[in-house]
Amino acid sequence: MRLPISLSALRITTAVASVLALLSTPVSRAQAEGASEQALVIEDNDFLGPGGSDIQSVIPLLANPHIKVLGFTVSTGDDWENAESAHLRRFLEIAHKSDIPVADGAIYPLINTVALMKLREQEFGRIPWKGAWGGLGSIDKAAETQPALPKLPEGAPKTAAASESAALFMIRMVHEHPHQVTIFEAGPMTNLALAIRLDPTFAATAKQLVFMGGLLDTNMMSITGNADFASDFNMIFDPEAAHITLTAPWANITVVGNISNDVMMTKDYMAKINQKPTAVTSYLSKYYSPLPMWDEMAAAITADPSLIQQSVKAYMDIDISKGIHYGHAHVWPKDLAPRAMHVREVTIVQKIDADRFLTSFVQQAQSL
Repeated sequence: MRLPISLSALRITTAVASVLALLSTPVSRAQAEGASEQALVIEDNDFLGPGGSDIQSVIPLLANPHIKVLGFTVSTGDDWENAESAHLRRFLEIAHKSDIPVADGAIYPLINTVALMKLREQEFGRIPWKGAWGGLGSIDKAAETQPALPKLPEGAPKTAAASESAALFMIRMVHEHPHQVTIFEAGPMTNLALAIRLDPTFAATAKQLVFMGGLLDTNMMSITGNADFASDFNMIFDPEAAHITLTAPWANITVVGNISNDVMMTKDYMAKINQKPTAVTSYLSKYYSPLPMWDEMAAAITADPSLIQQSVKAYMDIDISKGIHYGHAHVWPKDLAPRAMHVREVTIVQKIDADRFLTSFVQQAQSL
């Protein structure tokens, strides 16, 4: 239930005050330098459900004994935020992981709106996938405000979302575990941008950012392949948030972009997962979607960077000018990067050990 605005404002003000107090509290040398036995991760995503790449992305994190998931955060993107949160919480119940908090986040992008996306389509051509604002269909009937929570085919969750907003939850976690928390981003970056604007030290206090998106040079792919797979929806939905995030002072940024299209969730592969029937594998099989394993691959790299076999360094930013390239990624070599824009170096993944990724994902899904 959304609180009346006065109470919401009071809660946010109180939470921000708590964060500021936390920032000013001295951190012991042991806390600052000590390494956790498990790698700490927060996943921020637009968890379209049931099933599919968004929900399935939690599997490489939940099933890896070397990873501790501090929480999941949710923002509107592939679906509306309230539906995404409910689908995720229900899946975590099925996987017996409902003790992990889910913090609801941004309902709308920073600037982009249904009306602005309609105008963009009129000027520059149709966007294949529009997520909450029309999916693969027309945007003409898209709701401009978040609708009521629909009935979930997998059943409604019994677990409530965390009382803390996504941005404040992430800020609190990185300051409780300075330089230890990896932020894994697999949706629009609205929550991250809000955290960065609330707390300019947020990005630098995290360990690193790993994100799915930042597709490059995909024009021909939209003609010769699948135009939807060539569209960089996570960046297009909230370009300003992506720009704020990618120009923040992260220690490291890893980009899982074009490579994320290279491995498909096929019917035969899903049948292999379901050879060991469990509540989780039955759920995955029932809600199977034949899509690239976009978010699953990025999550696996987050959990196990040794999967990366080839990568390249570059400077990256997202175009926020209101033109045909709005929301598109651009990269430069170091000597040509525009310093005045505060663009930062990223590592772009070019090749992974796909066989090991696929073998591990089967085992991980079957273990939950």
